[in-house]
Amino acid sequence: MAEDLPATHPDAALVREHLEALRHQRRLASGTLNNYARDLAVLLRLAQGRRLAQIDGIQVRRYLAQLHGAGLSGRSLAGTLSAWRGLYRWLARHRDFRSNPCQGVRAPKAARTLPKALSVEAAQRLFEVAQPDSPALLRDRAMFELMYSSGLRLAELVGLDLDGGRLDLAAGEVTVTGKGGKTRTVPVGARARETLAQWLSARAQLAAPQERALFVGARGARIAPGTVRARLATWARRQGLAAPLHPHMLRHSFATHVLQSSQDLRAVQEMLGHSSISSTQVYTHLDFQSLAKVYDAAHPRARRK
Repeated sequence: MAEDLPATHPDAALVREHLEALRHQRRLASGTLNNYARDLAVLLRLAQGRRLAQIDGIQVRRYLAQLHGAGLSGRSLAGTLSAWRGLYRWLARHRDFRSNPCQGVRAPKAARTLPKALSVEAAQRLFEVAQPDSPALLRDRAMFELMYSSGLRLAELVGLDLDGGRLDLAAGEVTVTGKGGKTRTVPVGARARETLAQWLSARAQLAAPQERALFVGARGARIAPGTVRARLATWARRQGLAAPLHPHMLRHSFATHVLQSSQDLRAVQEMLGHSSISSTQVYTHLDFQSLAKVYDAAHPRARRK
């Protein structure tokens, strides 16, 4: 994390203190913290020895222009600028910095990218397999069914434990800790409960003694995110899906398919753990055909006599 910071910059120690504060006070996920460290390392490299207190808004805009010219997207630049702005807010509170040069600076507008989701037919084909004949395959099917059934993020999946009430098959629900340390409880469908029960009956064949993780890898410890990605890609190819499949597509597919069936945007927001409804609304574009069918069936002037 902080190892990426330019050691020769005179304010590298200040940035390390900020990152430590983020780690202990906000309890950010390791991936999020690594992103902050990367973005702040970029700022120090662009500053080329200039002290943080000497950077003004004009220079911040110049740095963003350099990054944009190097090919960074508007979305990436917005995240980078957010990290810089947060650093200066912390410096103002704890190191008496007088101004935030990032205040009022805007990143180039990002093109709104639409989430990729499986069709309902492709999702069904993904799970149309014979009974898995090994503990590893039972685990894989249980992981993928759970992600699609409950809309879990990859980090939420691998972070699940056996104890602490995280997975309750009898109640048909799972409790996960998502972004920002927020906890939510979401339903688990019947198919996912069935495959999870099968995995739990075989888990001891893979898991090391005293291992708390629900899903474990070949060495018996908590499964790594990269392993889940690789296993899903292999599983999808074996099922004849041509397009590459990554774990977040299962979450997108969950959101899209539930929204198509229920038309309840607020419920989907709660199940996904989105703090803002605007994050969930991106799925509504995928649902136009479903809305059109509802209109045709319900509107008195749309129906043919």
